[in-house]
Formats: sequence, structure tokens, C-alpha cells
Amino acid sequence: MATLLSLLRRLPQGLQFVCVGGAAAATHLLVVALLVQGLALAPLAANVLGFLVAFCVSYGGHALLTFSEHQAPHRQALPRFFLVACCSFALNEVLYYIALHQWHLHYLWSLFAVLLIVAVVTFVAAKFWAFARSAA
Repeated sequence: MATLLSLLRRLPQGLQFVCVGGAAAATHLLVVALLVQGLALAPLAANVLGFLVAFCVSYGGHALLTFSEHQAPHRQALPRFFLVACCSFALNEVLYYIALHQWHLHYLWSLFAVLLIVAVVTFVAAKFWAFARSAA
């Protein structure tokens, strides 16, 4: 019987990215919802904590699955991907702020839409820079 990881590795890279990104986004949304509903934390503050937890899911999944064929060493890929993730998160926060304070949309629907938009930027930067093996 094939393991889940071996089955996922048979998927095209774009679908692998969607699976890992979906797991990270679900983690992000769940952490934000728990912090806002459970601890009455402000949505923008909860979003920072949600990002940090989701980053662990995202990096681990992309290093193990999505971009594993690049074989970039962790000492290179981790800081690069963290920079990509931080830039993506800055874009996330700006778009999330606009959705919450300019358009007055619900915090979870707004975050869901923002995460989808930012995912495209993250994929391109991760594929062509963060996980790209540098010529040594």
C-alpha cells in the first residue's frame, strides 16, 4: 500500500502546492478563528500568530513535497522561504486591512480571499528563488 506522501508526489507540482498551501491556509484560518473567538484577540494581531504557525506547515510541506526535487539545502531554502513568506505576509496584511477597514467584510471571508491571492505570488517566488538550488 502506498503512503500518502508517495501518492502526493505523483501529483503535478501545482496540485502539490495547492495541497500544502491548503493545509497551511487551513491552519492559518483555524488559528485566527480560535484566537479571535476563544481569546478575543483582534483579527490583525491573531493573523500574525496564524501566519507563524502556518509557516511551519508551509515550509515543511513544500520542502518535503512540492519543491523536494530541487534539493536545495535547508540552510539556503529556509531563510529564503521565510523572506518570501514574510513579504507575502506583508502583502497579506495590507490586503486584509483594506478588506476589514475599507470594505468592512467579515474577517474570515476576507482572510480566505487574501490567502488565495497571496498564494500565487508565493508559488512563483518559492519555485524560482527560495527553493531553487544555487550554483555553488
